[in-house]
Parts: sequence; structure tokens; C-alpha cells
Amino acid sequence: MEKGGSTSNYLCRYGPDEIESPVILSVPHAGRLYPGSLIEQSRIAQADLQTLEDRHVDSLVAPLADDGFTLVVGTAARAWIDLNRSEREIDPAMIRPRPARAATELTAKVRGGLGLVPRRLAGHGDIYRQPIAQSDLSERIARAHRPYHMLISDLLDAARRRFGIAVLLDCHSMPPLRPARGTAPAQIVIGDRNGRSAAPSFAARAVDIARRAGLRTTINTPYAGGHILARHGKPERDIHGLQLEICRSLYLDPAHDGLGPEFERIADTVRAIARGLAEEALSPPQSLAAE
Repeated sequence: MEKGGSTSNYLCRYGPDEIESPVILSVPHAGRLYPGSLIEQSRIAQADLQTLEDRHVDSLVAPLADDGFTLVVGTAARAWIDLNRSEREIDPAMIRPRPARAATELTAKVRGGLGLVPRRLAGHGDIYRQPIAQSDLSERIARAHRPYHMLISDLLDAARRRFGIAVLLDCHSMPPLRPARGTAPAQIVIGDRNGRSAAPSFAARAVDIARRAGLRTTINTPYAGGHILARHGKPERDIHGLQLEICRSLYLDPAHDGLGPEFERIADTVRAIARGLAEEALSPPQSLAAE
């Protein structure tokens, strides 16, 4: 999959050595590297921890490296660290010694057990046998979280310097949604933090492509985007960010473990969305200014 670029233990960059597209793709939750310390500390089997993954989303976007797109993929398991949370989204009860309240941010995700280091797994309870040492948390941040975000920032800046604009497409998968009021659930959700992380034309373009592919698609419902968009989506600086959520039943097998029969079709849709966003970014500037 790699074409140029570089790798480290917890981070991979794929694609050309030099930026060839204004669109940068990120995959924060598909990591399948489970450090030995995590396995030792966890009271839950690795096979169950894997349900936290956005299983094989990295495989969906991999072909885009050969199309000239640059990809940033986190390789560490989400159970070890969640790259789509801020460094402050910490459950203080999980850390020893307990951090000061001012050093943490008790968001809804943290209270639900899905902070920077996930605390619990639905159906299994607490993940860790005992609190994590502060030194352990600091190492996870230094080795995985900060390098991931620094690389995304550097690539977006490089794209903006070359093209005058940059677009981040943050790729995720979601469990099948439940029908609401008799309406079939969305299969694709495009998020732009309710218009705060990108000009409206980008979400509109992505939605149009997904719907033309025959996929039920919504904007910001129920996923509007997380820390990655909040941190990197800066439309006032000509850096736009979208989140792409893909229903796992679209591209995985019935067990949501291996690749399913529709994998290639969904990979083609992701490619079409990336290409469409690049075209939108490179369209005449008055189309963006008018918004």
C-alpha cells in the first residue's frame, strides 16, 4: 500500500513523497497493533477489544495512495489510545496519580467510557484491571497521539501551500444504525461539525456522490465529527474537514470481522468521494466565496 512516505510503530503515511492532491485522508480507528502492556492490563480478551476498531477502514482507503492521495493511518489499537479525542478527554479515575480536575475535560464521550483511553466496552464492563500510571498515559500520547496530529497538520499546511486550499477526509466505520420512525437508517454519514469544520459545498458534494452510489446518506446525524475535525478543520484558513462514517455491514462480512462481498464497491465509492472533494477544492474560488 505504501508509495513513498514513512512509517513508525504507531503511525503510517502512505502515498506520494510530495503532495499531489488538496485532499488528505486520515484513518484513526483501524489500528490493529495491541501493545503487550495493553494485553497485560486488560481484563477483556483481545478478540473482544477488536470491536472498538473501525475494522479494515484502512483497507478501504488504501488504493487511494496509488491515485496520488496522501493517507495518514494510526496503527495502534483504539483500546490503547483514541486518536479522535483530545489530550484532555481523560477519565481521572483511570489514572494514577489522579490528575488535577483542571487537566481534564469530562465530555459526554468520557462520561460514556470512550475518552482518550477507553474505560469500558459495552457488554463487558471495565477494560483495565487497575488505574493506568501517569507515565504510561504520557508515553501513549507522546508516541502515538501527538505524532498523528502533527503529521496531519503538516500535510494540510503543505496542501494549502501548494493548492491554496486543503481538505481533510477523516474516515471511520459505524455499527448498523436502527430505523427511526419507520425510516430506513443511514448507511453513510457525512459530518462537518454542523457547518463549523468545512464550507457547505464539501459536505454537499460528498453526500451527492454517496447517494448517487445508491447509499442512504445523512449529514451530521448521528455523527457530526469529533476531535480531529475540531482540531484540524479551519475553513477560515482554507483548511476544511469532513468526517466519513461507513456502515460496517456495507463492506464487512456478517461477523463484521473480515471483508465482505461488497468491499470493492464501497472502496470505489470512497475513491469517488475523495476525487469529488478534490474537484470541489480546485473549482473556481467564487463558488466557495459565494457561500
